[in-house]
Amino acid sequence: MSEVKLPLFPLHTVLFPDGPLPLRVFEPRYLDMISDCLRKGGDFGISLIREGSEIGKAASTHEIGTIAHIHDWHMRHDGLLGVTVRGGERFRIVREHVQTNQLVVADVELFAPETVMDVPQEYLALGDLTRRLISQISFRYMDFPKRFGDASWLGFRLAELLPIKLSQKQYFLQLTDPVLRLERLGAVLEQLELQV
Repeated sequence: MSEVKLPLFPLHTVLFPDGPLPLRVFEPRYLDMISDCLRKGGDFGISLIREGSEIGKAASTHEIGTIAHIHDWHMRHDGLLGVTVRGGERFRIVREHVQTNQLVVADVELFAPETVMDVPQEYLALGDLTRRLISQISFRYMDFPKRFGDASWLGFRLAELLPIKLSQKQYFLQLTDPVLRLERLGAVLEQLELQV
């Protein structure tokens, strides 16, 4: 694993590799962070909050998060900064430092991208379900490549789209076996009683 330094954006959401995430940015520390990333062509990390809030004092987060690449940005009608990010590599926080403005900067180890592998026959129906879910919000995925036949990509999209608890989404982010992720997602779908 390679190690890099990243500013962190703790959120009550989970960003998955290759996934889109629209953000509304208003806190000065994060406006400065985004401006710095845009100016230098850098990235930041998104980690699910374990304890604390998205505003005010620096929150404590889960140690596994995802690099956020800025895909697009605009000034919103309400005067706030709108940013769409795309998930990059997953990372593990090794150590972190809280700056005086409460921005957390972390040394992180990057996970290697998961191996591309075909979706096993028994999980092909999950691809059909994911297509239907994405078609309902196609504007969000319009500029993003779609790889329904790739087990890793499919599992991440399904975990991102299903109405499940944030702790479950974090669990699926942390799993490192794409086929096991699909298997466990299939079990979740049975509990949700969704038609595949």
